[in-house]
Amino acid sequence: MVSKKYVYLFQEGRADMKSLLGGKGANLAEMTNIGLPVPPGLTITTEACNEYYRLDRNFPEGLVEELREKLSKVEEATGKKFGDPENPLLVSVRSGAVISMPGMMDTILNLGLNDQTLQGLIKATNDERFALDCYRRFIQMFGDVVQGIEHYEFESILEKVKEREGVKFDYQLTPEALRDIIKEYKDLVLHKTGEEFPQEPFEQLYMAVRAVFDSWNNQRAIVYRKINKIPDDLGTAVNVQSMVFGNMGNDSGTGVAFTRNPSTGEKTIYGEYLINAQGEDVVAGIRTPQPINKLEEELPQVYRQFVEICELLEKHYRDMQDIEFTIERGKLYLLQTRTGKRTAAAAIRIAVDMVREGLISKEEAISRVEPGQLDQLLHRRIDPEAELNVIAKGLPASPGAACGAVVFDADEAEKLGQEGHKIILVRTETTPDDIHGIVAAQGVLTSRGGMTSHAAVVARGMGKPCVSGCESIKINYEAELFQVDGTVVKKGDIISIDGSTGQVMLGEVPMIEPQLSEEFQTLLSWADEIRTLGVRANADTPEDARKAREFGAAGIGLCRTEHMFMAQDRLPIVQEMILADTKEKREAALAKLLPMQQGDFYEILKAMAGYPVTIRLLDPPLHEFLPNLEELVVEVTRLKATGGDPQEIAAKEELLRQVRALSEFNPMLGHRGCRLGITFPEIYAMQARAIFQAVAQLVKEGYEVFPEVEIPLVMHVNELAFLREQIVKIAEEVKREQNVDFHYTIGTMIEVPRACATAGEIAREAEFFSFGTNDLTQTTFGFSRDDAEGKFLHHYVQQKIIQDNPFIVLDRDGVGRLMEMAVKQGRQTRENLLIGICGEHGGEPSSIEFCHQIGLDFVSCSPYRVPIARLAAAQAALKHPR
Repeated sequence: MVSKKYVYLFQEGRADMKSLLGGKGANLAEMTNIGLPVPPGLTITTEACNEYYRLDRNFPEGLVEELREKLSKVEEATGKKFGDPENPLLVSVRSGAVISMPGMMDTILNLGLNDQTLQGLIKATNDERFALDCYRRFIQMFGDVVQGIEHYEFESILEKVKEREGVKFDYQLTPEALRDIIKEYKDLVLHKTGEEFPQEPFEQLYMAVRAVFDSWNNQRAIVYRKINKIPDDLGTAVNVQSMVFGNMGNDSGTGVAFTRNPSTGEKTIYGEYLINAQGEDVVAGIRTPQPINKLEEELPQVYRQFVEICELLEKHYRDMQDIEFTIERGKLYLLQTRTGKRTAAAAIRIAVDMVREGLISKEEAISRVEPGQLDQLLHRRIDPEAELNVIAKGLPASPGAACGAVVFDADEAEKLGQEGHKIILVRTETTPDDIHGIVAAQGVLTSRGGMTSHAAVVARGMGKPCVSGCESIKINYEAELFQVDGTVVKKGDIISIDGSTGQVMLGEVPMIEPQLSEEFQTLLSWADEIRTLGVRANADTPEDARKAREFGAAGIGLCRTEHMFMAQDRLPIVQEMILADTKEKREAALAKLLPMQQGDFYEILKAMAGYPVTIRLLDPPLHEFLPNLEELVVEVTRLKATGGDPQEIAAKEELLRQVRALSEFNPMLGHRGCRLGITFPEIYAMQARAIFQAVAQLVKEGYEVFPEVEIPLVMHVNELAFLREQIVKIAEEVKREQNVDFHYTIGTMIEVPRACATAGEIAREAEFFSFGTNDLTQTTFGFSRDDAEGKFLHHYVQQKIIQDNPFIVLDRDGVGRLMEMAVKQGRQTRENLLIGICGEHGGEPSSIEFCHQIGLDFVSCSPYRVPIARLAAAQAALKHPR
């Protein structure tokens, strides 16, 4: 039997082997095969990782032998030997999951160094200081990421020796000082682990491979996978690559660069490098690096070669690349390329530019932009007219602006964020352990690190503002404050940050709404050409309607009329109507509301002239418009106890009696929606008259309007038939009174399972269906959204009982099946039945895809999610052509 292959040399792999070799390994293989200068190496597969877990954290059979055999091929390619005291091969060990993930094991450099091979490195480089520094770094990295010794313990030894020697930078340390540090590092390892620092190179290698596999299931990786819905069974690959050294003097260096600007998408190489440094120095943010264009001055030949390689990689991969490189004594090496993470603005610009450059098609451009990312562009930025109290300036690492209370600890940030507080996470630098704090924060501010530091990359991916490398702020974690030139900012103080300029300001600053770029509009116009689903907006006010049109909504899919009753000048009249004890009194109150409602409908229909507007008649239970029961009880008790006015007490007691009479055990399933319209027909009659009088007025003024009157919460065809008759009668009355003809349709909101099961009958009386999936989800699952989300739903998602919160992502297996049934039956009865969705799922990409698949005509969502829906609908059409 042929045993499974677990190890591939770079030249044995290909770009399309990502699931086996991980993203990093597949790209190293591809770069090797297209002839780029990649240091030789090998990749241990993701299958080996999964097998390791299956075998209870033991290496699969044959892995060790295969690793040794393939490493001998790397030795041949480099002319060096692993563990040889004369001419040692040193390697780096990196994790490499299928999907790039913060939280995986940090890189280990210079693996293979020990007391003997150190002498070989000194001889080979003729540089004792350099070799000792490599050994010092290796012990520190290995001790930290493999042996679990806290990074700061090594750092404090290093800082102590630097202070003793009177030097500021690592590279100023003498060989004698470095020998002292190495000795202290080894003592620390012995003290912490009870064992000497491993000297056998293969033992070092096996321990490092094991640590990479273990990091797949560390806490921070699990959190990241949960947030980003990444499966737990993908596993991680391990990349073992021969070392090249960026710290061999002033003709050496290391850097990270993007082939285009990842913040703006501008077609210019963007990145940074450090002369005489190793790779982790750039990302760790310990020294502040130089911008990449300075390399043209320092090493012009290397810079020219680098520019050519960037162009070649972009043409080959047909996408923006994120490249890690090292320069060893004037020779350029590529350590990695991968598709570069980018902001939404950059993603759009790059996609549109690449179509214009002939690199990709419009369809590919649409598929390249993550719809959820567009949210970033639809948020606020700092008002350029505002007077700012700028206290510091760092690097503009992730665009957008945010303000909040200063917090220095990720756990506290998470706690406060969950309580609804707006906070800014302030750290010296972030690590993958801080991910939960970044998720909860409005934005991130760090005193160290460059544009490619952990904080910058993670914040950009989440669309949160980040200012990094703000060296002027001095953080004191013990006292929970930071200082800038005499200004003290304590925990809880409000600051604002601008991730587009790098500015840090005291206090809250005025923000303005976003403006969409020309590329954004272009991409969405291409999406509109491709999508077959209509996109409408949920809008209850003329302002919402205008904003929705701005974002490209072709109509309103839900206008909630109850929101119009909540205004301060109307609520007393609504309460008067509810508390009326005769029909005459109720109608008198409704007569006062009629002109107000008519004015609302007039403005909304006018703002959406030329497009359909679905107006839902009153839906919530009446007690929602009344004072709170508990507060009333307290008020009556207080008045009695303090000897209040008897008349006032009597009035309050009467109000309390009526509120009690109207309150329900389960209001969501109680006296609301069409049940209210059937019990009190005069309420829906007033609303219908207000709609049709507004329509008549607009038609006379020359506007083309398309009102759709929606009856909520129907579960039986007879409910709809009863109310439809009343509405048609009022429409005809208004036409006669106003001497004008107009078009309207009557339909229903499908939001209970019985309506789905009897949709064929309901379609006899309905010209359109609109799925109210918020309530349909509640009634299908049998739990109330507020209770479930507040008490147990997050446990269900955490324990993987259900994959997603069904109020955010449409539940296809349950709610979706009911929807499919309703669509099929409804169209069997009425072929041209218009069907849409107006729950919050109408703006969520996976739910939109499902709506496309089952043949809906439109989705409706909040105005700010309209661009997301337009793009997601186009992607659904590309994925599932109708």
